[in-house]
Amino acid sequence: MSTADNNVKAVIFDWAGTIVDHGSRAPMGVFQRAFATFDVEITIDEARAPMGLPKWDHIKAVGTQPRIAEAWQQAHGAAFSDKDVDRIYEVFVPMNVDVVPDFADIIPGALDTVAALRGRGMKIGSTTGYNREIMERLVPIARDRGYAPDNMVCAGDLPHGRPTPLMMYKCFLDLDVWPASACIKVDDTEPGIAEGNAAGCWTVGVTVSGNAFGLSLEETEALDEAAFAEKKRQAEKTLRACNPHYLIDSVASLLDVVDDIEARLAKGERP
Repeated sequence: MSTADNNVKAVIFDWAGTIVDHGSRAPMGVFQRAFATFDVEITIDEARAPMGLPKWDHIKAVGTQPRIAEAWQQAHGAAFSDKDVDRIYEVFVPMNVDVVPDFADIIPGALDTVAALRGRGMKIGSTTGYNREIMERLVPIARDRGYAPDNMVCAGDLPHGRPTPLMMYKCFLDLDVWPASACIKVDDTEPGIAEGNAAGCWTVGVTVSGNAFGLSLEETEALDEAAFAEKKRQAEKTLRACNPHYLIDSVASLLDVVDDIEARLAKGERP
């Protein structure tokens, strides 16, 4: 590996829960309403469990949870099937498009971090479990608020999404960066971290601003010290299960991690 490869060349971010939408809350009520349309009630925790997957896969993962599968069987007289996933997906997508603007606030510190990374010559990539239709609503809002990554790979763009590495491979091509060990994937979900690991990148899990913590900024700031510590502990436990190289509260803390990774690269360490 050349000396230049000891520097991080690109940081590839997730969107909801990582750069925008503190707590990754936009899809939650939509999943509940979409399933309720078909006479099956689900909880927020049940909806959150597969977060990070492409939304079609996410719906299937929710619907095949044992309790929900049983409720579906009782409501419809038949087992939950891929055709049912298709039906729910058709309802879910326009609902999610409608609510995305309400959950498009930039997470504090994200813009400063991205600017600092660009100032160090790094490219900014992105992958998301949202499809193009949803992102077409979100991207202009984020751009108006100061965030415009160098590329974006959406669920549905490729034959397979998370947790496979294909979306990351597309980022490498779009950004013209290699090797994978010179890139960092930052994500708040298990499938998003898994795609980075599968691609051979350094991976950073985001706890407090993300899906595993699950609260808005205002709700987070309202927690007392003990409640905050316990929710953070649980979020860290959830994300550690998918083996990220680092955990941070939010992207506001990323620069120290980048420094550490570059120091490790200089010593010959790889992910």
